[in-house]
Amino acid sequence: MRVGVLTGGGDCPGLNAVIRAVVRKGVQEYGHEFVGYRDGWRGPLEGRSVPLDIPAVRGILPRGGTVLGSSRTNPLKAENGIRRIKDTLARQEVEALIVIGGEDTLGVAARLSDEHGVPCVGVPKTIDNDLSATDYTFGFDTAVGIATEAIDRLHTTAESHMRVLVVEVMGRHAGWIALHSGLAGGANVILIPEQRFDVDQVCAWVTSRFRASYAPIVVTAEGAMPKDGDLVLKDGTLDPFGHVRLSGVGEWLAKEIEKRTGEEARTTVLGHVQRGGTPSAFDRWLATRFGLHAVDAVHERDFGTMVALRGTDIVRVPIAEATARLKTVDPGLYEEAGVFFG
Repeated sequence: MRVGVLTGGGDCPGLNAVIRAVVRKGVQEYGHEFVGYRDGWRGPLEGRSVPLDIPAVRGILPRGGTVLGSSRTNPLKAENGIRRIKDTLARQEVEALIVIGGEDTLGVAARLSDEHGVPCVGVPKTIDNDLSATDYTFGFDTAVGIATEAIDRLHTTAESHMRVLVVEVMGRHAGWIALHSGLAGGANVILIPEQRFDVDQVCAWVTSRFRASYAPIVVTAEGAMPKDGDLVLKDGTLDPFGHVRLSGVGEWLAKEIEKRTGEEARTTVLGHVQRGGTPSAFDRWLATRFGLHAVDAVHERDFGTMVALRGTDIVRVPIAEATARLKTVDPGLYEEAGVFFG
């Protein structure tokens, strides 16, 4: 069988581990051939591909990013997008696609598989950890580790200057990174998209912290919103999947804290540093297992499915089910963290 592989959406630590596992097992155990499509869905749209064999994936396990490149190209909005993809696959004699991506990339795969007969198997990838059908997505553990290390470092400079430091981390709709890194890093306030926050309460926690002669660390997800406000947008533009570009809640909140408390406040936006660099051991392990099981699904022609982690087992679920709703932070988990606020 000749199989295509693509990586779409934001880059993520562990993508190369998936590609390596797919190719190694697919070639060695099943005798399949592999084609790598460049830059997400843009590859099959434009016929841009590279051969994938064992020498091509040698040494990529610890590398961040993706050797295939990525983009947020949405073929459902491209002129004759579906037809162009099907023509590319037919011309290159590709019988199936392994699609590695998050909600948007896999949403396209679900449509192609269910409505247009394109054989797809999905692999869940997002540092936000917000796909409901899997316990964890690879990339999340690395992002949490990077954010936690940053918070650890910021504690010392905050205490040296006795100022508030607001740390903005990724998380459009789900606050998993903020919650995990905030707890692990000893933050004094954690703000997530699932719970609108009261600025006066945040300021009260900050003031309480100063009374104890400690400098507070506030961790906020980029999608967190005040009770009487809305999302803070970077520039109001939309990506190809219709999402507004976020970033700015940290800077906005720091100014509000300064204005309301009189305490000096600074902002650190971690941004894309959370997505880059070497994947953690856990993410390499999880991504490798996802790749091994994805190529099994292709070999068994179990198309329209996505591999997922349930406990310690890798299972298969319908791609459409996996992208139907987001996995958000349970209120009970957020309430647990509240004992450390202030």
